[in-house]
Amino acid sequence: MNRIWNSIVGKLWVTILLLVSFVLFIVTVLLLEFLGNFHSETVEESLHNEANMIARIFNDHDEEGNLSIVDEVLGPETNAVIASQPGDIAYYLHDGLNGEEIREKIVSEQEFQKVFESDETVTKEMLLPSLSEADRMESYIVMASPLQTGDGLHGTVFIYQSLEVMDRTAERTTNIVFLSAFIALLLTTFFAFFLSTRITSPLRNMREGAFELAKGNFDTKMKVSSGDEIGQLAIAFNQMGRQLKHHLEVINQEKEQLSSILTSMADAVITFNQDKTILLSNPPAEKLLHQWLSKDGSTNAQALPSEMLHMLDHVLMFQEEIEEELEIEGAYYAVNFSPLYSGESIRGAVAVLHNMTEQHRLEKLREDFIANVSHELRTPIAMLQGYSEALLDDVGASEEERNEMTKIIYEESQRMGRLVTDLLNLARLESGHMRLYKELVQFNNAIERMTLKFSQAAKEKGIELSFTTELDDWAAAELDEDRIEQVMTNLIDNALRHTPQGGQVHVHVENMGDHAKVSINDTGAGITEKDLEFVFERFYKADKARTLGKGGTGLGLAIASNIIKAHSGEIRAESKFGEGTSFIFTLPLKAM
Repeated sequence: MNRIWNSIVGKLWVTILLLVSFVLFIVTVLLLEFLGNFHSETVEESLHNEANMIARIFNDHDEEGNLSIVDEVLGPETNAVIASQPGDIAYYLHDGLNGEEIREKIVSEQEFQKVFESDETVTKEMLLPSLSEADRMESYIVMASPLQTGDGLHGTVFIYQSLEVMDRTAERTTNIVFLSAFIALLLTTFFAFFLSTRITSPLRNMREGAFELAKGNFDTKMKVSSGDEIGQLAIAFNQMGRQLKHHLEVINQEKEQLSSILTSMADAVITFNQDKTILLSNPPAEKLLHQWLSKDGSTNAQALPSEMLHMLDHVLMFQEEIEEELEIEGAYYAVNFSPLYSGESIRGAVAVLHNMTEQHRLEKLREDFIANVSHELRTPIAMLQGYSEALLDDVGASEEERNEMTKIIYEESQRMGRLVTDLLNLARLESGHMRLYKELVQFNNAIERMTLKFSQAAKEKGIELSFTTELDDWAAAELDEDRIEQVMTNLIDNALRHTPQGGQVHVHVENMGDHAKVSINDTGAGITEKDLEFVFERFYKADKARTLGKGGTGLGLAIASNIIKAHSGEIRAESKFGEGTSFIFTLPLKAM
C-alpha cells in the first residue's frame, strides 16, 4: 500500500476512486431521500384519490354492488376497511395474512376516531403485522377518509398499503448505485493504468534519467514520444543534460588550467579560508609549509611565521592588499597578500611568496666581486704607480736598484694579467662559451704526468709528493687535457702552498664504476668548517692564507669547479682544521 501511495499512478487512482465514491454516496443519499419522499407523496395522493372514489361509490350506489366496484378501484397491494361507525366494520377488502389483526388495530386507533365526527382526512404511518409473514411487523401507511352515512356520525373508509414496496425500491436503487460504483472502480483502474502508460511511464524514465545525471552520466538522453507537455519536458531534460555536460567540461578545463598554472609557478601560492585554515597550496608552497609546520602536523595558519600571520590578520580585518619583503629563517621572500571575496563579503585571502634569496645572494656576490676585484687590483696598481714614479724621478741610486724596481713592475703587471685572464676564463666557463677540445686519453698516465710536474717544486719546499692509483692502466676518458691540467695545477699548487715543510701531498686515483675519482690530499693547516662551503666561490681566501707569500687571485677553485662540471663531473672539498685538506673530483670514463 505504501508503494502504491508513493507512486503517481497510485495517488491518481486513489484520488479518482475517492472522488467517484464520494459523488456516488452523495447522489445515493439524495436519491434515496428523493425517492422516499416521492413514493410517500405518491402513495398518499393515490390513497386519497381511492378513498374519495370509494366514498362516492358508497354514497351513489347500493350496498350489494359496492364491494365489487371497490375491488376494482383499489390499486395493487392496497387494502381497505369501511366502518359505518366506530368499532363497527361494515366492509373490508384484504389480500394477505393477518387481516383481522390489522383491521382491529386500524379501527381502534385513537387518532382515527375524530374522522367519524368531522370531514377531516387523517393519514398516519403505523407498524402492523406483515401481509406475507405471520410473526413479522412492517410499516404501513393508513389513510382514514370520512364517509357520509347519516346526519350525525360519518362512516370512515380506511385504506392502507405496506411500505415494503418503497423499501424494495430503495434496495433496487442502492443496488444500482453499487453497480455504478463497481463500474466506476473498473473504469478508474483502467484510466489509471492508461495514465501509467501515457503519462507516468515517461515520468519514470525521466526520474531514472535524473538519477543518472546525479551520478555524473551527462550523456543520458530521454526519448521524446509526444508533443505535449511531457514531450516538451523530455526536450528540456535533454537540453539540461547537454548544458550541464558543457558547463562541467568548462569548469574542469578551468580547474585543470588553474592547477597547471599553480603547479608550474615557481612562486609559492597559499589560499586561506576566513578561519585561517589553508584551503589550497601549490608544490613550492607545500615545500615551505613542510619546513614551517609544527611538530603536531597542524595544517592551519599557525604554521606560518608570525610576520605572515600579522599580514593575514590585517588583510582579513581591513580587506586590503598588502605587500612586504620578509626575512624568514635566513631566506628572503617578497610576500603579497590579497583578499578573496564571495559577493560583497570576504571569504579568505591568497598569499604569493616570491623567493628573493637568490637575488640577495647575487647582489651580495656582485658587491663582493666589485670589492674583491678592487682589492686585488689596488695593490698591483699602487705598486706599478709607485715604482714607475720612482723610475721617472730617478730615485734609484744604482743600476741594481733600478733593475729591482723594473722586476717588481714586471711581476705586478703579470699578476694583473693573470687576474684578468682568470676573470675572462671564469666568465666564459659560466656563460658556456668556453669551448672544450676533448680527446681520448689514458687516464692514469695523464693524471700521473700532471702530478709529477710539481716534483721539483715539492723538493724545494721539503714536501713529499706521491701518486698512487687503483684504476686499470687501460682505462680512458674523453678530456680536454689542457683544462684538466689547469685543474690539477691549481689543486696541487694550493696543496703545496698551504702544506708546511716536512708535510705530504698525495694524489690518489680510484675506480668508481663508470667514473674515476681523483683525490688531492695534503697535511696542511686545513680549512675551518665555516669557510669550507665557500671554497669554490670567487675570490675566496681563508684569513690564514692572506699572506704575501701565499697570495693568489682567489679564482682558481671557482675555475676548477666550472671545468669539472663542464666535463659532466663533480668536485668537493673535505677538511679538518689543523689536520689537512682533501679536494676530490670525479670524471666519467669512456666505455671501451
